[in-house]
Amino acid sequence: MNTGRLTPQEAARWALRAGLPLSDDRHEVVAGTAEHIQSVIATLRELDFGDTAPAAVYLTGQEHDNAAV
Repeated sequence: MNTGRLTPQEAARWALRAGLPLSDDRHEVVAGTAEHIQSVIATLRELDFGDTAPAAVYLTGQEHDNAAV
């Protein structure tokens, strides 16, 4: 994974490659947003989920009336 900063020019190039041409005034904003997303993903990758079951295992709306408080 590239740990260097994403320049506005690189953001424009990647957007164009994805078929999303950007106007010149959007390059810096898109680069900043992409860097923020990358930092969030990096933080999530550091989390240890251990034996946490996938979300599909949990059933919502089921109450347990016999729970102790």
